Amino acid sequence: MDRREALELLATGIAFQLAPPKLFIAAAREMRSLIGPHAILRTLNSHQDATVTAIAERIIPRTETPGAADIGVDQFIDLILTEWYTKEECTRFLNGLADVDARTQASFGKQFVECSAGQQSEIMLALGQQMTEEGDAVQYIGRRYRGSVPNPDKNFYYMIRSLTLTAYYTSEEGAIKELGFELIPHHHDACANSQDVGEAKH
Repeated sequence: MDRREALELLATGIAFQLAPPKLFIAAAREMRSLIGPHAILRTLNSHQDATVTAIAERIIPRTETPGAADIGVDQFIDLILTEWYTKEECTRFLNGLADVDARTQASFGKQFVECSAGQQSEIMLALGQQMTEEGDAVQYIGRRYRGSVPNPDKNFYYMIRSLTLTAYYTSEEGAIKELGFELIPHHHDACANSQDVGEAKH
C-alpha cells in the first residue's frame, strides 16, 4: 500500500469499521511511517493543535490504556488536513475549531483548552447532539424535517470524532491493546506471501 492509498483509507474514518484486517494493518504501518516521533505541524497552529488534542482526549480519555492525547492524534489530524483534505474541508475543520472556542467563550468566558473537564464535556455533549440532529434530519427528510438539508459528513464533530477514532486505532496502542492486531510480525517466514503478513490475531 502506498502513501496515497493509506491516506485515502484512513481519512474516510471507516478503516477500523469496514476495512479487512490486512488492509487496515497495511494502512496503519504506512501511517506510522509518515508520522515521526518529532513531527512538525504544517496546518494547525499551536492553539489549534492544543484544542484538537483536548477534544480528542474527551473522545478517548486515558484509562487503563493510553488516551488519544498519548498517541499523538493531533499529528495524525494535521497530516490528514495537510495531505488529504481539500481546501474546503480543511477550512470547514478549522472553522469548527474556532466555533468550539466561540461556544466556550459565550458560555464560560474562556477558550476550550482553559475550561474544566465538566465544562468541556458540556460543550462536547452539545456538539454531539447537533450531529445527531443533523443525521436525524437527513434520515427523516421527507416526513418531519422542513429546514435546509444538512450533510452530517460536513459536521465538525463528526469530522473530528472520525479522525480521532481512526488515528487511535491505527496506533500501536489502539491496534494492539484494543483490537488485538499485530502491526509488527513476531517472526519472518521467507516462504510467506507478503500479503499474509500481519494477519489479525483474532
